[in-house]
Amino acid sequence: MAEPLHPAAITHLPPFITAPGETDVLFVVMAIFVVLALIGMGIFYFKLHALPEQMAHRGQKVQFQIVAVLALLALFTHNHAFWIAGLLLALIPLPDFTTPLSSITRALERIAESKAPGTAPAPAPPSPPPAEPPVGPQGA
Repeated sequence: MAEPLHPAAITHLPPFITAPGETDVLFVVMAIFVVLALIGMGIFYFKLHALPEQMAHRGQKVQFQIVAVLALLALFTHNHAFWIAGLLLALIPLPDFTTPLSSITRALERIAESKAPGTAPAPAPPSPPPAEPPVGPQGA
């Protein structure tokens, strides 16, 4: 049998008030909700923090590495300026400087090899002039 209510208590109690000795269902539901909400917010925070790295992954390796370092700095220092800088760097494609520079380097190496003293190839011997056929009568 249920224990009698205190004389000062009202006769109709809200459903979230439990009787003494019973499990507080609202507390259990809210505890589970808070734990799941914290885990969900943590996952969202880390996904959001990795957004610049995911965006820069399709770019150049150097750009990806710089963005990753900025994201880690923002994560550990809680300085949002690093995260914003990483996001902006991930959004802006870096120009390709290495291809033209390597082409210039190869061209300069070829020029240097052809003009280096002592390594120039020996000149080809002059070819003899072609023999001309005789014109007119010979001998008399």
